[in-house]
Formats: sequence, structure tokens, C-alpha cells
Amino acid sequence: MSFDVPADAYLRFMGRYSEPLAVQFADLAGVRPGQRALDVGCGPGVLTAELVRRLGTARVCAVEPSESFVAAARERLPGVDVRRAAAEKLPFPDGAFDVTAAQLVVHFMTDPVAGLREMARVTRPGGVVAACVWDHGGDRGPLTTFWRAARQLDPSARNESDGAGADEGALAALFAAAGLGGAAATTLTVQVRYATFEQWWETFTLGVGPAGGYVTALADDRCRLLRDHCRQLLPAEPLDVSATAWAVTGWRGNRMSGGA
Repeated sequence: MSFDVPADAYLRFMGRYSEPLAVQFADLAGVRPGQRALDVGCGPGVLTAELVRRLGTARVCAVEPSESFVAAARERLPGVDVRRAAAEKLPFPDGAFDVTAAQLVVHFMTDPVAGLREMARVTRPGGVVAACVWDHGGDRGPLTTFWRAARQLDPSARNESDGAGADEGALAALFAAAGLGGAAATTLTVQVRYATFEQWWETFTLGVGPAGGYVTALADDRCRLLRDHCRQLLPAEPLDVSATAWAVTGWRGNRMSGGA
């Protein structure tokens, strides 16, 4: 699995989903003028850009562990404080933000509970902590057809359904384990249109994430077989792909459990 890829590759692979999702996610988190916000695991800056649109450059910070994505986010959003850091160790003081958000990140954290606790630590008392994760467990994520085809051909193929927070109720449980109060779960759904099958398939050849890593590791004949099987499972062109994410918001109390 790799996200140490050019930002353009990630945006071609997932950006068409994450950009409309960011609008809904920021609405859910109640982002409004005058607040300070942190984007945790910002990637090339999709959610960060939406936060800047609502709050202004000076009121938004972001962190990201991938060096290439940090550089891309800084280039895309000059003036935004973008730092290279993991969610589990955020380089900010206690209570620095009104809203701390992680879009499509929790299931890739090394320690999701520790990451959410850190997000709570840097959020002011009464502030909002928000996260969303594709519903891979319920087969409603953007990669459902790809992984269905892969596993029909190769039952040993590991999809992302076992990632943290990817099943119903799992993300809210992580919030509870992190000591966040008032956790409320909902779903956010976006729909993306591809003009052709080739436009859809090309994004999987870019080496992004578990799916991209799986494709690039295949021998040429196995890759062609997977490509053809995906074509059989998908509807006629143009292709409309619906993607649903679990989303949870919680609030930081005056004292966090677990010492956070």
C-alpha cells in the first residue's frame, strides 16, 4: 500500500470523490466563518481547500505524513500552515482549534484511537472532532466493483473492508474509545460519472493506495484478466459510481479520558 505518489495521481484516483465529499463533510462539521480548523491527513489538500474557502488561509492548518502530499498541499494553498506529521502526534498545543477533521484517513492511521485522542487534544473544549471513512465494509465505497472483481478472480486479495471504521458502527465506537462525547453517526454519499470504462480503469493503474498497489503488482496477463472482469461487472457507459462514507462528529469535553 502506498500514498507516497504524485499528488496528481491521487487526485485522478480519488479526488473526483473526495472533492464533493469535502463539501458535505465540512457542512456536517459545522465549519463557519471565524473558526480555526485543522485538517488531519490532508493528502494533497482537498478538504484543506474547502476549509480555506470557508475560513480563509490564516485560520486553517493541515498535517500529512506523506512528503509528496505536504509539498503538493503547500503549492496548492500558499500561506496555509501545512506540516509533515502523523495523526498520532500532532504538532499543535492543546485546544488550538474549533474544528479538527480527518477525511478518509482514520482507517489508515497506525493507531486510530490514539489519532482521535490527539485530534481531541488539539480541539478546544466544546469544539468539534469529525471523521469520515468509506463504507468498505458494507460494499458501498467507490472501490466496491474493483474489489469484487479482484476477489472473484483471487479469493486471497485483501480489500479495505477490514480497515478501522469501515463497518457500520465501527467509527462511532472508535470515537467512544477515544473519549469523545456526543458522537453522532451518519452517512454521506457522492456520485461520480465516468464517460468511459477506460477512464475508470486508468485510475487503478496509477499505484495509489491498496487497490493501485494490487494492480501494479499483477503480471500483465492477470492484470488484463482483472480489467476485463471489471468491465463485465460494470454497467454500460457512461458509468455512474455511487460512494457512501460513514461520518461521525463528536465534541471535546473539559477533560479527555485516557490522559489525552
